[in-house]
Amino acid sequence: MADKMTPEQRHRCMSRIRGRDTKPEMVVRRWLWHQGFRYRLYVKRLPGTPDIVMKKWRTVILVNGCFWHGHDCQRHKPVTNAQFWHDKIARNRERDACNQALLQAAGWHVIVIWECQLAAKRRMATLRELDLALSRIVLERSTPKAKPYDIGNNDAPGSQIAAEPGDSAP
Repeated sequence: MADKMTPEQRHRCMSRIRGRDTKPEMVVRRWLWHQGFRYRLYVKRLPGTPDIVMKKWRTVILVNGCFWHGHDCQRHKPVTNAQFWHDKIARNRERDACNQALLQAAGWHVIVIWECQLAAKRRMATLRELDLALSRIVLERSTPKAKPYDIGNNDAPGSQIAAEPGDSAP
């Protein structure tokens, strides 16, 4: 099957595809802002330059296009230059996996949202799932770590547990 566009038309079409500020990204960013979350965009110091970085919660959100990142939902396969696109998408997937592993090893939470999950029919469910994931992260990071109960020196005054035998009642 041949391409329906001339090479010039295809080039013009492909050159207009954006990598930043895409519609799915804007949906997530607007929702985060209305929920009170503040974030930075495209922090270059982090592996892969994540789309959304919430430093306070050590969380990054990657909003991936299904075609470009090889999501399983993508049924459309390029006909023209098929081997090039297959190899390119495979490299993108490898790079994404490597960047996510580096982020997680550095202590970052990584949330991946696919373009298809932000379609009109699934958008609210996806944003609810994002809300739950962020709520878990916020609770985990804001709850002080419980210190193990250490009785220490039992001979020190006030070191006995109230339920221990020999406790003197007032």
